Amino acid sequence: MTREAFIEVLNEEGYSYEIEGNKIVVTGRGGVYFMSLTSLPPDVEFRNRGSVYLHYLTSLPPGTVFKNEISVYLSALTSLPPDTEFENGGSISLESLTSLPPDAEFRNGAGVNLSALTSLPPGVEFRNGRDINLGSLSSIPPGVEFKNGSNVLLKQIGYFYDWKGNIKGVDPKRLLNMMIKQGVFER
Repeated sequence: MTREAFIEVLNEEGYSYEIEGNKIVVTGRGGVYFMSLTSLPPDVEFRNRGSVYLHYLTSLPPGTVFKNEISVYLSALTSLPPDTEFENGGSISLESLTSLPPDAEFRNGAGVNLSALTSLPPGVEFRNGRDINLGSLSSIPPGVEFKNGSNVLLKQIGYFYDWKGNIKGVDPKRLLNMMIKQGVFER
């Protein structure tokens, strides 16, 4: 999609936006619902006060940034460029994504749904505020860090906080990160 076509969609839908250099910044008081969009132009930043609904996008262009106040729904996304930023205030729904780029970071305020993820490269950091769903993942390489605010769902053991192997008095995420460094979850 071209910048001009996206700006036309913003105008037709009545969504506020600003142009900052090469970047289109979507602003506004509520959520933005792009139910029919299948692509975006490069360098779009979402700073609106609600959620972002992009259910039919299968890929994101370079320079996409999510700094909106609530959740991001990218339910059909199958690939993620390395420079995508998630700093939104709510959850991220990426349930069709099967892989992540190295050094991906999640700094959103709530959960991350990566339920279809089949591999996880080293260097991925989870600094989100709540749960992480990695329900299809069967291995975790050293170099992945969990610094999220709540639970981690893994295929082999379920929610890590409730795992029978947890040691009383030891923070479950600290134990999980140590086990990853030791290669316990490698194939």
